[in-house]
Order: sequence, then structure tokens, then C-alpha cells
Amino acid sequence: MIQPIKTQIDYGGETISGPAFDPASHPAPAPAPSSSSAFRPVMPSRQIVERQPRMLDFRVEYRDRNVDVVLEDSCTVGEIKQILENELQIPVSKMLLKGWKTGDVEDSTVLKSLHLPKNNSLYVLTPDLPPPSSSSHSGALQESLNQNFMLIITHREVQREYNLNFSGSSTIQEVKRNVYDLTSIPVRHQLWEGWPTSATDDSMCLAESGLSYPCHRLTVGRRSSPAQTQEQSEEQSTDVHMVSDSDGDDFEDASEFGVDDGEVFGMASSALRKSPMMPENAENEGDALLQFTAEFSSRYGDCHPVFFIGSLEAAFQEAFYVKARDRKLLAIYLHHDESVLTNVFCSQMLCAESIVSYLSQNFITWAWDLTKDANRARFLTMCNRHFGSVVAQTIRTQKTDQFPLFLIIMGKRSSNEVLNVIQGNTTVDELMMRLMAAMEIFTAQQQEDIKDEDEREARENVKREQDEAYRLSLEADRAKREAHEREMAEQFRLEQIRKEQEEEREAIRLSLEQALPPEPKEENAEPVSKLRIRTPSGEFLERRFLASNKLQIVFDFVASKGFPWDEFKLLSTFPRRDVTQLDPNKSLLEVKLFPQETLFLEAKE
Repeated sequence: MIQPIKTQIDYGGETISGPAFDPASHPAPAPAPSSSSAFRPVMPSRQIVERQPRMLDFRVEYRDRNVDVVLEDSCTVGEIKQILENELQIPVSKMLLKGWKTGDVEDSTVLKSLHLPKNNSLYVLTPDLPPPSSSSHSGALQESLNQNFMLIITHREVQREYNLNFSGSSTIQEVKRNVYDLTSIPVRHQLWEGWPTSATDDSMCLAESGLSYPCHRLTVGRRSSPAQTQEQSEEQSTDVHMVSDSDGDDFEDASEFGVDDGEVFGMASSALRKSPMMPENAENEGDALLQFTAEFSSRYGDCHPVFFIGSLEAAFQEAFYVKARDRKLLAIYLHHDESVLTNVFCSQMLCAESIVSYLSQNFITWAWDLTKDANRARFLTMCNRHFGSVVAQTIRTQKTDQFPLFLIIMGKRSSNEVLNVIQGNTTVDELMMRLMAAMEIFTAQQQEDIKDEDEREARENVKREQDEAYRLSLEADRAKREAHEREMAEQFRLEQIRKEQEEEREAIRLSLEQALPPEPKEENAEPVSKLRIRTPSGEFLERRFLASNKLQIVFDFVASKGFPWDEFKLLSTFPRRDVTQLDPNKSLLEVKLFPQETLFLEAKE
């Protein structure tokens, strides 16, 4: 069952809400003039912004060094230079700090006034200082081939700046081809300014061309065609049709797309496009977005937001259904080829490096093309399912010229909230402000979620530790019980063996005792030997034997008393000898145990 979706959109001064919308927590704003945009951002109060100054990160490159600088946006450019003076040991007066999006700035410029993203890349030039010496020309060239050159290329007609990285082994021709992909100016129509005088051949690599390292500024524009020159010369004498620079360019390049000259005038830019942004009735959303990304790159260049490839549900999973620290806002870009705002919004706003960087760090960006009716209906169905009928109806009633739209979505515990809807008639600064305002709201919610998640994980950790301690206690008790049972079983086994051995000994003793010849009397016709045997406990065994009896009978007698001869040895005193080592078949008379002898028993080692 689909959960109610909470939505909030500020529409022309009236607050419209989807399911689970609470008017008490979202009061309606004051009415706006009828000429204002249909959507307004949810802006934080100025007091909150001032109470929490933004921290800006700068990575400054100088030759082979990188210096990281972190400052509040209330600081000035001069303070950055002072920090770099300490780090690089370069006087501020000799230092040129380059890489600002707005061109060169004064040292007194406050960073906040530049509307910078959180992460920025700058570089230092020192034209008044000599470059570091190298050991040889070939070594310097090899080092340059391995270095990366940043080319800051300004497109003259649209006043747009591109920061492109090339290896030293790249050729000038490769640079021009890359610029063609970004500006749509064919190489043969490109008019350049800023190349060193030594760069005379397009096949020359950048390391040999004499470019400034690490950065070099260039300017490119479109070369005037003969047709355009003729039109400009006739402007003063005719008023039939006035051709602007852009019209002349379109006319000149129309033959490249297979368009007749007569069809160019008055033709919308969309008519020249080869393929749609997204296929109609695509079965798989991921495949549709792959084509969208490829077509977007071919039209507006590779510097654009990283569009999430996958379904809208998968984008939700990536942005919202992870740990609170890893969550991001979801930005949904809704494209429409028939809108007059689309080309400007994509090329000037959506592809601005500051916007691209900010989106990549803080947002998951998902896109959809509403040009085709089938794709439009498909998205409205998804919108109704995830955001509610109010948001779907609002997008349904948008006119073509109000596109493109940028939806900022924040995931909450039981709903997905639309924080802001941004229309195409905006500027880079306004777009950045709305994105930052949404991030402030998201950050406050994220901190609460992180706190709740940490508390929940702490409780779960305590429970896991208790469960683990209980499990270890059970295992210890079971191990102790099993060890006791094994010990008892071993004792019982040993007791059984002992009893069997005792029974066996007793049986042997009885058999030996019964096999002994009777003890002769003191007065006997045959010689009698009287033996007195001392046991290890100090007791004495006394018995008479015939002098003719074999020594084995003495051994059997001792064994019948519980002292088997394989465990005990029988010793005589004077002289001391081990009787058990004598031949048991000899008689007592032969081994000199006659007429009487005192022996003692000793356990063998």
C-alpha cells in the first residue's frame, strides 16, 4: 500500500499541499503580485544565514604545489593572498590570483558578493618572477609533456568561460575539436585570440606551443562568413530583411545539417536537432536516461550535472534510503524541447560550473523529457504515485513556455516533500540561491535524523552487547557442563580400567598362590631355606622353602602377596644384589639363599 506523500508548493501566493499536508505547520505566505512567478523558493530567514556564515574551500595551484585555504565568505580576496604569501613565500605585490568565475577581482572584494560555491579552484601567476630553472631543454620538455595545462577559454559571442584540462602531449587540433563540441563552432570557423606566436601548427603539442603553465587564457569566436559580410554591407541600403550575427551563423551552418537555405529563416532551434532527448514509450527508464545523457552532452557539452541512470524509485533509494549522514536532496530536471527557455536554461544555468559542482556534491540529479505526450503521461503517473495528485496536477497545468522545471525533493520519514519548484526563467545566481536555501532546510532536517539515528544505533548496540554477553554466558555454562561431563566420564573409564586391572591382578595372585608348593616344616629331611622379605611399607613376609626349590617359586610367592616381579625387584643386603636379575630356574641353594636370608622389595622405576 502506497503511503501518503507530503508535498508543499508555493504557487502564486497560495500554498497547495498534497496528502499529509499540515496547514498549521506551513502557513500561507502573503499574496504576491500577479506578474510574479508561479513558484517561489522556500527561503530561510536572513538572520539564520547571518548567524551561520558559510565556509568556502579554495584549492590554489602554483606550479607544482597545491595550497588548501578555508575561509568564511565574509572575508576578502586580499586575506586569501595574505595566507598564500605565508605558504608560498611570494609577496602579495608579485601575485596574480586567477580562476574567478566573474573575471579579475580586487583585493577588497568580499567573497560573499561573488556568490561562490563551497569548493573553488584558483591558480597563482607570477609574471614578474623568473620560472624555475631546469637541467636541460629535453628534460624540461619531457616534464611539460607530463604536466596538465588548464586552458581558460572564453566564448566571445555568449560571454561564457570554459575551464578545460589538457595534458602537455595533447595537440592544438585536439583543443579546437573539444571547443567545437562545447560551442558548436566548426574548427574551420573558429577565430582565436591568445595563442602564443610559436603556436603556428595545429599538430603541435601544448608542451611545445609556449603556453603559460599552469593556466593560459584564450578567446574563441565565430569567423565571419562571406554571406554575413555581404548582408552587413547591404544593411544601410535595404530594409527587406535584417540578418543578425546568430542568423548568419545558422544560415552558414545549415548546409551541414542537410537543410535548405530557404528553410532556415524563422526556424526554431529544435528543428535542427537530429534526435529527441528521450525515446518515446521506452520500456526501461535506465535506457531512456542513457540516451537523454548522451543527447544532452552532444547538445550542451560534457560540463553538465551527472544524471542518475535508473528509475525514479532507484533514485529515491540512492538519495533517501541510506544512512542519515549519506543522504542527499533529489533534484528532478524536467526537460521540454518546445520551450523557448530550454536552450538558454541548459547552456547558461544548468551547465554553469558552479551549479554543476554544487549539484554533484549535494544532490542526486534525475532527469526526464516531457516533450513527447507518452513520456509526459508516464512521468505524471510516477509523480502522482510518489508526490500526490496535487503536485501532478500542478505540473500537468504548466504551459510549454514555463518549462524546463527543476524540482527539489527532500525525503522524510514517511513522505517525500517538494521543497521548491524552479522554472526556466531564472538566472545562475537565483538558481544557486534556491539550491542553497533548500540545502539549509535539508541540513537542519538531516542533523535531526542523524541524532535520532545515532540514538537508535546506540540502543541497538547496547542490546546487541547484552545479547552477545548472554550468548557468551550460555556458551561458557555449556562448555563448563560439557567439560564436567567429560571429566566424569573419564574418571568412570579410568575407574573401570583400574577395577579390571585389580581383578586381573587378583586372579593372577590367586592362581599363583594356589600353584605354590606347600610350605615345608622346620624339621624336614631335606634342607630348608628360611627367607624373610621386607615390603616397601615396612612389613615382613616370612616363609620356608626347600633349598632345592627354584628361585621362580620365591618370585611367585612374592607376586601372590601383591608384589609382581615385573613391578618390583627383590634385593639382598650382603652382598647387595638384584635377585630378580638371577636365573629363576636355579635353586635357592645355587643362588646362595640358604639356609636363611633377609631380602627387601623395592618398586622398579
